[in-house]
Amino acid sequence: MRVHWIQHAEHEGLGCVAPWLAARDHTVSTTQAWTGAAFPTPADYDWLLLMGGPMNIYEHAAHPWLVAEKQAIRRALDAGKRVLGICLGAQLLSDQLGGPVVRNAHLEIGWHAVTLNAAGRAHPLLHGLDTTFTAFHWHGDRVTLPPDVPSLAASAACAEQLFAPRPNVLGVQFHLEVTAADARTWLSMDKLTPAPYVQPAEAIL
Repeated sequence: MRVHWIQHAEHEGLGCVAPWLAARDHTVSTTQAWTGAAFPTPADYDWLLLMGGPMNIYEHAAHPWLVAEKQAIRRALDAGKRVLGICLGAQLLSDQLGGPVVRNAHLEIGWHAVTLNAAGRAHPLLHGLDTTFTAFHWHGDRVTLPPDVPSLAASAACAEQLFAPRPNVLGVQFHLEVTAADARTWLSMDKLTPAPYVQPAEAIL
């Protein structure tokens, strides 16, 4: 399978997704969004992977490539491609489905429990997940899903952690890809301020 992933910041890569793809002999290509490189067309890939990033999806002035990326995501959806969005990627995906992205009531950073609801427990894309599992989070915004797209899981801080608007499209608010090395890098670049759902760096590591 041809997998194309979009990177939004130099320090946010594929993490543990990279060896998973390599072990399955997928052909992997990438676009580094901030460089101004052209985004791919649906003919260039079978699966589009949208990774995280420190920016917000509405910061067009600071990150003008967001406009072109949103158009590329729309083309992928219209073409019926497989799409996986992680954190910022999930928010970009929701935006193109008509679900606005807004500030969450809380920053959510660190290891927090995610619980599948009835729809999540029944969804084939989530088969094999425990009903409640611990995931790594780093976000301040959240999606507001369209009425016909249910949330499949929630955490205490954020009600929209997983959504699957189509059988081949999945949005994941938490960071399933982060390795220990990734977490160390992120923490070296950001000083965390204590908050109800923000863990200390020592606890995260």
